[in-house]
Amino acid sequence: QVQLVESGGGLVQAGDSLRLSCAASGRTFSSYGKGWFRQAPGKEREFVAAITGSTGTTYYADSVKGRFTISRDNAKNTVYLQMNSLKPEDTAVYYCARGTISWRTYLDTRAYDYWGQGTQVTVSS
Repeated sequence: QVQLVESGGGLVQAGDSLRLSCAASGRTFSSYGKGWFRQAPGKEREFVAAITGSTGTTYYADSVKGRFTISRDNAKNTVYLQMNSLKPEDTAVYYCARGTISWRTYLDTRAYDYWGQGTQVTVSS
């Protein structure tokens, strides 16, 4: 059974930075793609960033491109989301997920088979 545990969320002011971490169990975690999604109250879950398992290719939502960076540490079974220049509209619960993803599927939540419980990020203006 794979478990994903997010951490690093919190309450910050606009312009601040946060780094989210997602630690995973399972020996084959590094061979899978990882993604970050977020969900604000009353809104659908939306894609934020992803990194493929094989090549480490990264993808970003237009709304976070240039501000957020996804990275991974395979030795630690951990994926990170560095968030800079945070805006109030970034406020949401952030989820990490694991899946077999490609350039065709990274946006699709159905491509991910394991999800964390989420961590709250609140950005005040």
